[in-house]
Order: sequence, then C-alpha cells, then structure tokens
Amino acid sequence: MNISGILVITPAEQLQSTIDNLNALPGVEVHHTDPETGRIVVTQEAGSVHGEVDGLKRIKALPHIILAEMVHHHFEDDRQPIGRGPEIPAMLRDQPTLKES
Repeated sequence: MNISGILVITPAEQLQSTIDNLNALPGVEVHHTDPETGRIVVTQEAGSVHGEVDGLKRIKALPHIILAEMVHHHFEDDRQPIGRGPEIPAMLRDQPTLKES
C-alpha cells in the first residue's frame, strides 16, 4: 500500500468544484482546505508506486489545477520490482561470527 500526501492549489473561486472532483477520484480523500488561498491537502492510496504516480497525473489533469505536488510518500510491502539492486559482496555475506576470548 502506498500513501501519498499531496498539496493541490486551485483558484479560490474554483475550490468547491475542485474538492468535488478530487473526492470523485478513487483512493483520494480531501483532508484540509484553505478557502483564501485555494490550497487543498489530500491523501491518495494506491496499490503500487506506478499506481501512485498515475493517480498524481490524474489529479494534475483535473480542471482548474494550478499545482499538484506530492509532499509526502509512505509505502508498505510494494512487491513490484523497480530494478535490480547491487549484489552484496561475498565478504560481507559470509563473515564469521566473532567469538569471545
């Protein structure tokens, strides 16, 4: 599960319609709004990093969005590999345990 904190900015006069559009997206929930500045704080839940990025793209594509940026990211148990990491050198894998004298 991937959870993102996203800051959205919209014109103040479009705040309510933007909130409605955000709440209509799957996995998106509005948590805080500032009517004077048009700022909106949302969380988004997605099943993978790719789903999280796609969700952010959907938010950015909504009408009247001035800015939508991920400001926090948390992930748990994302089993989708992004790429192969470096191999652990044998000398670090096979170290004998220290014995007390």
